[in-house]
Amino acid sequence: MKTKVNPFGANSPLLAGRREPFDKLRATMVCQLLPNFALMILLTGATGLLGSRLLFDLVSKGYKVRAMRRDKSTMNGVDHYFSDNTQLMENVEWFTGDVTDIFSLEAAMENVDSVYHCAARVSFLPADRDAMTHTNVQGTANVVNLCLEKGVRKLCHTSSVAALGRTGADKFIDETNAWKTSKYNSSYAVSKYGAEQEVWRGVAEGLNAVIVNPGIIIGSGNWETDSSSIFNRVNKGLMFYTEGVGGFVDVRDVARAMIRLMESEISNERFILVSQNLPFKTVFDQIADAFDKKRASIYAGPLLTALAWRSEAIKAWFSGQKPVITRETARSAKGKNLYENSKILKFLDFQFIPVEKAIKDTAEKFLREYKN
Repeated sequence: MKTKVNPFGANSPLLAGRREPFDKLRATMVCQLLPNFALMILLTGATGLLGSRLLFDLVSKGYKVRAMRRDKSTMNGVDHYFSDNTQLMENVEWFTGDVTDIFSLEAAMENVDSVYHCAARVSFLPADRDAMTHTNVQGTANVVNLCLEKGVRKLCHTSSVAALGRTGADKFIDETNAWKTSKYNSSYAVSKYGAEQEVWRGVAEGLNAVIVNPGIIIGSGNWETDSSSIFNRVNKGLMFYTEGVGGFVDVRDVARAMIRLMESEISNERFILVSQNLPFKTVFDQIADAFDKKRASIYAGPLLTALAWRSEAIKAWFSGQKPVITRETARSAKGKNLYENSKILKFLDFQFIPVEKAIKDTAEKFLREYKN
């Protein structure tokens, strides 16, 4: 099959040896001189916690977005933002496909100027490891390859602070942190690290890309499955807490940072997106306070957490249902991981929403929307 070459694309022979200055000129023209509605953006993972917020923000700015979703994905996250703004859906072109299906992805990327890659699989179950790795690594490789082939102007890849690696040491991690094999790295972390390597491979081949590494995202999503489910669990009553510490960030900040990075001339950089590093208990307490619920009061130490994930494994074996707690989640719950956010503050003069406000706003949305 003959490959079509965009004379102004990334791989154009007309631009050999002159790509960098042209990219800067085109980025300026596209993002500052042309009206937003003249562009077509591909957004993968458009129905997820982050994807749905990013979709809303993009179309609110006037961009046209081809929103990619899997056939069986729910629209809960999208409904959070568009139920009162249905007219914005006029700028959304829904596309059913999967990043692991090269043919559907190729069709989705036709006539696309830029790509926001949010599609990923998150699981801490051993049985899901291979499928998760395939989606996160091979899916990202497919996105990167087609961006190169079709001369996409810029890619924003959504990674995770998990991809920076964890050693269990109580010290700050920044964007220069070197990955090290460690028992503290979950299978999800390994898959996101592998996905990042595909993006860096694409950069080496001429791709213009930025990577964001969000911490634990706080926002309105699926109250039953993604990180928003912690609001559901606390609302029902959470008795136990651990000594763990993590980085937290409002979903609005992640979407805003991604758009600003894509509209800028910044390229081939990655950025940690964390508002604050906080003990999990502090976050749980703030959520409980927002719901006027009793705070967790029982400390789950190493012995209790070990018993918890083992009992969950046994229960899951007999019931056939997925365990609520796994060995990996138990280990993460007691880990102390601190993240440095100074790079994004410097590059974009960025200001994060405080975690307490993120929690209050999300709790208010939960109380308005969620049906017990």
